[in-house]
Amino acid sequence: MPRPQKKQKLEDGQTNNDVQADDDNFTSAIDRLGTDALANIFGFLGPEDIMRARLNNKMREAAKKTCVPKTAFNVRSVRKFNAMAAMSTALPNLQQIGIFHLDREHKYSDGEDPEERMAAYSANWITHDIEIISRFRKLRSLNIDGAPLNGRYPFLFNFPLLEQLKIHYVYHLKLDLEILAGGLPLLKELRCSGNPFLTGNINSLRVLKDVLAVVHISLSRHVQGNFMDLADFPRLRTLNLRKTSVTGDIRDIGEGDFRALESLTLPHGVYGGMGYEFQHISDVPGVMNTLYSLKKQRPRLLLKDWYGKLSEHSPDWYEMDHDLDEAPPFEVWLVQAGSRAGYRWQVDDTMSCEVNWLDPEPGRESSKYEKYIRDLREIERQVVYRGFQQPPSEEEFNRHLLER
Repeated sequence: MPRPQKKQKLEDGQTNNDVQADDDNFTSAIDRLGTDALANIFGFLGPEDIMRARLNNKMREAAKKTCVPKTAFNVRSVRKFNAMAAMSTALPNLQQIGIFHLDREHKYSDGEDPEERMAAYSANWITHDIEIISRFRKLRSLNIDGAPLNGRYPFLFNFPLLEQLKIHYVYHLKLDLEILAGGLPLLKELRCSGNPFLTGNINSLRVLKDVLAVVHISLSRHVQGNFMDLADFPRLRTLNLRKTSVTGDIRDIGEGDFRALESLTLPHGVYGGMGYEFQHISDVPGVMNTLYSLKKQRPRLLLKDWYGKLSEHSPDWYEMDHDLDEAPPFEVWLVQAGSRAGYRWQVDDTMSCEVNWLDPEPGRESSKYEKYIRDLREIERQVVYRGFQQPPSEEEFNRHLLER
């Protein structure tokens, strides 16, 4: 006959009966809470924790009411997709979702007008219904990155409370800016990069004028328009249109335009944009003065990685001698020494002309003077073309090479 087990002693001296009593008391306390109170408690948990905590009907009803603002649920596998499908009815107020790659030879159902070659290539893959995401009507953040989508999905861009949308490297997703802007009335951040089927005119974003704070659309050559169409957006902090077909002229920016802007990156199709090809060396000072004025009017403005270059079609341009191991300094970059701004022509950051300073030198009594001197010494070490503040002529360049 088996011997009766002794009651297990716990670290604090409790017996198993004591623990069972505590569990019963806890369960009783939970039972006394209403569904609204439970929903508030669930709001401090992550989505998967809430799913595990639904122990009875009351908890299941509470979960349906819960808003989950803290944690994004990221779909990176079929298992996670199935979990999201369950959450679409059990936790419909989920507020942050990320859609990424699925498992090998799995894809989301094709949308309208799919790209034919990709549709044929993936015809035998296992398909999953992405439309279930439309059940999350309180979604505030949606991140789509590398997801196996093909075609148009209007329901992906019809969320009345969405504030943040990221779409990166979704190579067969067909999307027009007009459709996107029309279904997301509260959108604050739009970040799209590397989407070859993204089309439209940035003028379509004007319906979001009073809410948009971030517009980052890059590596999308079918996006067009004039960047000045966004100049009167009162909350716009970040504007990045790198490698789009957007045009315009940076000299058109007035003192009252882009008042909240903190970061600006314009494509080379904009006169004075990043990578702009100047037809004449003499055109550069005017653009630099415009950039300088922008920075002075908006001290927090970051002109990230701005540079320009001399066009090969410029009358000032000349062929380098490929037998010589040095190219002419035909790129122009912004430089900073402490608080002092300027620009210089260079080959790279080790071979440059002298700086064209736009600010006066800070006074020796200034607290910024020591930092300025440290930075200036580093800049001076990179100067190869002494006495030149712009690219030398072809004759001067060849003479320089002989003298080195």
